[in-house]
Amino acid sequence: MSEKISATYRKRIAKALASLGIDPSVPDSRKLALFAEARRLAFVGLGTDGRDKMLEPKAARAWLAMRKAAQKDGGDLLLVSAFRSVDFQIELIRGKLAKGRTLDEVLKVNAPPGYSEHHTGCAVDVGFKDCPPLDEAFAYTPAFAWLRANAQRFGFTMSYPRGNPEGYLYEPWHWRFRP
Repeated sequence: MSEKISATYRKRIAKALASLGIDPSVPDSRKLALFAEARRLAFVGLGTDGRDKMLEPKAARAWLAMRKAAQKDGGDLLLVSAFRSVDFQIELIRGKLAKGRTLDEVLKVNAPPGYSEHHTGCAVDVGFKDCPPLDEAFAYTPAFAWLRANAQRFGFTMSYPRGNPEGYLYEPWHWRFRP
């Protein structure tokens, strides 16, 4: 899962940042890690958007085991998002900018291309049936309580608590597999 980052990939990311108007100093100033895109992915089911979701094979096995354990305990962890390619991240940011959001607003909730944990195939955004997706209200759901108590047993940790050093808004729904 930890791969060397090639010079070609670094150039691709620099070009992507420039195309979005992201100052190349932003990742360093926020101490963001550059992540390679996962090369091997496994299907883990449909997301809440009805699209296929994929994870790196070890993360996929851990996610499926964790989800099954949550169901056994009477909870349901909904998969909102999993692997995202750099190209998808670019389009995600472009879409938000096209809707009139400022780049500063967007970068508080979305990583610059190349810097998203979703590129690794080890990050998931988790939802709950009675909560809007990707909403801070997730922190008050039974699903979040279950994750806080159990996710670490499966290798998952919450990446962006309140006041995280990367400068993202609080994301109680975002969990990363760290074997």
